[in-house]
Amino acid sequence: MCTYLTEKIAISGSAKGGSGWFRVTDGSVYFDHPVHAPYGHTLNIDFLAPAQGPSARVAVELSAESARALMKAIGAVLDSAPPGLE
Repeated sequence: MCTYLTEKIAISGSAKGGSGWFRVTDGSVYFDHPVHAPYGHTLNIDFLAPAQGPSARVAVELSAESARALMKAIGAVLDSAPPGLE
């Protein structure tokens, strides 16, 4: 079931697309029908640089199980980093 909830956030980082690396400034997360992944619904994450046009986008479609595992792994890695490295 689609939640129709989209969380948009400002981010700072880099992503690698078809034309190489670019700076990303925006992120969005939503649960919806995937375009390519073989599931009925996926957690979708987009990394974007809107100022650079529609090609400056990296999209990920994850199964709910994979998305939860990724959240856990990200938390574990960030929690293990020494203070002051953020």
